[in-house]
Amino acid sequence: MKDAAPKTIYLKDYTAFGWTIEEVRLTFRLAPRATRVISQIRFAPTSGAPRQDFFLHGEDLRLIAARIDGQPVTPTVTPEGLTCDVPDGPFTWEAEVEISPETNTALEGLYMSNGMYCTQCEAEGFRKITYYPDRPDVMATFTVRIEGDEAVKLSNGNPTGCGEGWAEWHDPWPKPAYLFALVAGGLVNHPGSFTTMSGRDVALNIWVRPGDEHKCAFAMEALKKSMTWDEEVYGREYDIDVFNIVAVDDFNMGAMENKGLNIFNSAAVLASPETSTDMNFERIEAIIAHEYFHNWTGNRITCRDWFQLCLKEGLTVFRDAQFTSDMRSAEVKRISDVIDLRARQFPEDQGPLAHPVRPESFQEINNFYTATVYEKGAEVIGMLKRLVGDEGYARALALYFDRHDGDAATIEDWLKVFEDATGRDLTQFKRWYSQAGTPRLSVEEHWQPGTSEAAQGGSYTLTFRQHTPPSPGQDVKEPQVLPIAVGLLNPNGDEIVPTRMLEMTETEQSFTFDGLASKPVPSILRGFSAPVVLERQSSREERAFLLAHDTDAFNRWEAGRDLARDALIAMIRDGAEVDGAWLDGLYRVVADSTLDPAYRALMLNTPSDSELAQVLFEQGVVPDPQAIWDAKDRAATARATRWKDALPGLMAEARVDAPFSPDADQAGKRALGAAVLAMQSRLDGGAAAQAQFDSADNMTLQLSALTCLIRAGAAETALTRFHDQWQGDRLVMDKWFGLQVAVAPPKDAADVAATLTAHPLFTLKNPNRFRAVLGALAGNHAGFHRADGAGYRLLADWLITLDDLNPQTTARMCSAFQTWKRYDAARQALIRAELERIMAKPKLSRDTGEMVGRILG
Repeated sequence: MKDAAPKTIYLKDYTAFGWTIEEVRLTFRLAPRATRVISQIRFAPTSGAPRQDFFLHGEDLRLIAARIDGQPVTPTVTPEGLTCDVPDGPFTWEAEVEISPETNTALEGLYMSNGMYCTQCEAEGFRKITYYPDRPDVMATFTVRIEGDEAVKLSNGNPTGCGEGWAEWHDPWPKPAYLFALVAGGLVNHPGSFTTMSGRDVALNIWVRPGDEHKCAFAMEALKKSMTWDEEVYGREYDIDVFNIVAVDDFNMGAMENKGLNIFNSAAVLASPETSTDMNFERIEAIIAHEYFHNWTGNRITCRDWFQLCLKEGLTVFRDAQFTSDMRSAEVKRISDVIDLRARQFPEDQGPLAHPVRPESFQEINNFYTATVYEKGAEVIGMLKRLVGDEGYARALALYFDRHDGDAATIEDWLKVFEDATGRDLTQFKRWYSQAGTPRLSVEEHWQPGTSEAAQGGSYTLTFRQHTPPSPGQDVKEPQVLPIAVGLLNPNGDEIVPTRMLEMTETEQSFTFDGLASKPVPSILRGFSAPVVLERQSSREERAFLLAHDTDAFNRWEAGRDLARDALIAMIRDGAEVDGAWLDGLYRVVADSTLDPAYRALMLNTPSDSELAQVLFEQGVVPDPQAIWDAKDRAATARATRWKDALPGLMAEARVDAPFSPDADQAGKRALGAAVLAMQSRLDGGAAAQAQFDSADNMTLQLSALTCLIRAGAAETALTRFHDQWQGDRLVMDKWFGLQVAVAPPKDAADVAATLTAHPLFTLKNPNRFRAVLGALAGNHAGFHRADGAGYRLLADWLITLDDLNPQTTARMCSAFQTWKRYDAARQALIRAELERIMAKPKLSRDTGEMVGRILG
């Protein structure tokens, strides 16, 4: 049978905890299967709070003893926690529990990774460590003593003492339990230091397993850049004496912002030119920044309850995007973020998993660490900044930090500081937090020429209409506030109206531009100023014009993307030939050596298979995944053939002769080179790719060559060589596993994945390795949706097995099925059967049960 029926928790039912915590003292006596945790917690009734039962969360704990003010008590214990009679005034609660980190495969609470003790407490993992009010609005200072034989023993805050077999830490800043952290093991550190803007010296350390020390330098420099940037841009200074980062192999997420002790998935911190690609370096830089920025937007100001998760995550994602834009290319970063938003968040909004940025209810909070909360949450903050302007945003953030430092805040608190700082009424804007779904924005234009007698010239009117489709639990949607960035170009390609921010608040609204000499060409939604689907009928000629002339980098890329999408849809739906005019227009941009190579490389990316499937579905055409793959394959071959004489010149432009650096300039050239090599491999059967593979001195070149060899069907020897070279490096082997499935022809993808799950280095216990194989299968659109259902069966088989070990990763991987209703009846029946098979699993976890239930509807 399944776990007990999950309880639905509602935002409207929030009540404050009836006690405040004055101090927490914890002692850990470490043992792999019998760690003792002794807690001493000083409680005091919250003034004015209504009387309530004293309840402490606790799961998978063996209670040894409990005392109040030194006297033994016998609480009532359930699988969810305990209740106990307590005094009316302040009291000290003491408990001793036993837990088993070694057998904790869920990777929540205190667990072991390759002999190292580590924790993950967000969202509700602390209740697996000891009995506690495990909720984000209960904040306290922590003093922690760790006893054991491990050489390194770390916790939050500053070290206060150590000796043979013990170490103590004290965090002076009140924090909720989800930010608690402990690490102990045989680690070595890569040290550094930072002097804050007020002159305080901070000791920096990156702790890793022995042998990984040489992969820490880039992360350390990224940390220092982040600290400097947060001081210069937001005025935020680090506030304790030590900042520790620990790399952990087995970790469900990318990283965790625990106060003063960030715990990272090893893949998000370890880097070297030989083992990491340019994308790895950029991702590490961004995640280091993200977790550091949480020190203020998440730690010093946390969220009152988990419904407010977007307050810390959306804001911090927005801040790390600003950071990357400043460190690298703002235009490339914006385009990359929109690609990711459309690939991950738009499908959520369009399917059974749709939910508002701030949900109204949940059963399992782990299932709401979603693209909607993170990426759409960041987009909402970006819109708010566009509406109030840079100065208004700066005033509001300064007020936010001043007013709410030390608070557990809400979305209402966040919007109120903007209202107070700028004088704007944000009542309607708040709908972005409460309404699910992606608004669809249609536009019509009207041109009124001027007469010979008129001195003002003509007028041009844009009429916008917005509509947000129904989503689960929300049939009726109110109009949103939409910042629509618009520029106008004349027929010669000159910009005659620079970017103007139009503010749409109604269902239908018109905006007029006067005094124009001729009918302009509009550039709408510049910089992707609002997360909407823009619906506008425009000719291929107009899109080609914008591709050639638009001064907005995003919309120029978007014009090329639209041309590619239309050409591919015509090939899939109508059997059309490859559009030569599209390829010629694209070439003129890609061949422009004055443009950033990274931008030119992005121009070469075509819409994803899943995006094309959604377009077809919305056109009333049942998408055929194999037909989509075939069309894209034909288009790629046609492009390579049409450009064959230009490829050597493009490759020469992309060559990097200097020693390897992960900076934006070199990375952009290598990205362009990889795209050109992919075209060349279609013409020479992989000969150039083999030469690059043989001579590569960095992972970016080696992996891009291996990708081309797999696509060319000429990779057998190279895959063996790569395996033999890197089998001792777990992160590089994740690449080896994942690439074979991701690039496999659709007919082979499920079989390749099945074979790799039998490899001795495949393991269920490591989320990175599991995602490398099964996540890659889900991402191989046509391979996953193979008509015989082999992809569905394989993923379901492994999810059923994984659920017993790691419900959190299992539930998140179930989202691979979320778009199932857009495919043909046969595929729908196959997917439904697999989802129902998962639901029928004995002892199905709450995480997975809720996710599959929502997907099934």
